[in-house]
Amino acid sequence: MSAIQMVDPAGEYRSLKAEIDAAVARVFTSGRYVLGPEGEALEREIAAFTGATHAVGCNSGTDALHLPLVAAGIGPGDEVIIPGFTFFATGEAVSYTGATPVFADVDAATFNLDPGSLEQKITGKTKAVIAVHLFGQCAALDEIARICTGKKLLLVEDCAQCIGADYQGRRAGSWGDFGGFSFYPTKNLAAAGDAGLITAKTDEHAKTLRMLRHHGSRQTYLHERVGWNSRLDELQAAVLRVKLQHLERFNEARRRVAARYREQLKGASVELPVEHGRGAHVYHQFTIRAERRDAIRDALAKESIASSVFYPMPLHQQPAYAALARGVSLPVSEKVAKTVLSLPIHPLLDEASIDRVAACVRKAA
Repeated sequence: MSAIQMVDPAGEYRSLKAEIDAAVARVFTSGRYVLGPEGEALEREIAAFTGATHAVGCNSGTDALHLPLVAAGIGPGDEVIIPGFTFFATGEAVSYTGATPVFADVDAATFNLDPGSLEQKITGKTKAVIAVHLFGQCAALDEIARICTGKKLLLVEDCAQCIGADYQGRRAGSWGDFGGFSFYPTKNLAAAGDAGLITAKTDEHAKTLRMLRHHGSRQTYLHERVGWNSRLDELQAAVLRVKLQHLERFNEARRRVAARYREQLKGASVELPVEHGRGAHVYHQFTIRAERRDAIRDALAKESIASSVFYPMPLHQQPAYAALARGVSLPVSEKVAKTVLSLPIHPLLDEASIDRVAACVRKAA
């Protein structure tokens, strides 16, 4: 039997081959490969798509979290609250600035930042909050935004996994002071390499971000501060512009895959993903929970079916943060890390494959 992979980037390319090939040829023919018209157009199109005031391309999703903190003046002596259950880059972005990441717990149903835990972690040193929209569903942005406004805290949305998702009718990336997006090749909107983008509310923040991504320069060979080389290249921008036109269709296809999984796994000894009902889930991952997680994963592997554990260890337990987080206890983050399992999901996954995955899960659970 053929293998079932987590994602299918090559299949996505084949389905859009004529459009992508034409876009890439357009860039090569132009001779403009960095900071050109494709990147500028993508920024306008993403800003319009998300409802954000500004969009600024950058090199990666990690830079899309790091540079906003720098632009806002976050640095040594400051604290930034982040969820303990997330990808490591969320913590790295804070550490790069010299600020201290403070780990809060997550909601057991959605895996997103728990507003109650967030409030408990606020101190006089707290300057910002990064709300991660994990697996394709927005965090409780109304409550989190209210807390941030009341405490005068910067709000950064980590939108790496949720482009196209919304909360109460407003798309991810338009709620916070900034939104950080990743276009890594496995994402819902996927580049052919590393790429990222930042949404911003104010003109000043957008100007600063453009300077920071380009060696601290607004004018050629005049450098106002030390910056980074974090530019989104024209080839990636061109590919992303093609795929953006299909994103809503692809996200709907992911929702259909999720619905089929729910149908086929009904009554199985697993916990299915919870939709909070306050906005569309775009299913970057379809993540179940099961006490027999490892046995299920082994059974899937024997049937040549891929699966992934996102994430096996919360940030506060990572060796890199062992000294910083000594004594920190996040019961929900610690429990879900031991039970989560993400199943294959992408827009091209057919019903026969979904049913085969589900049947294996049911039997092993």
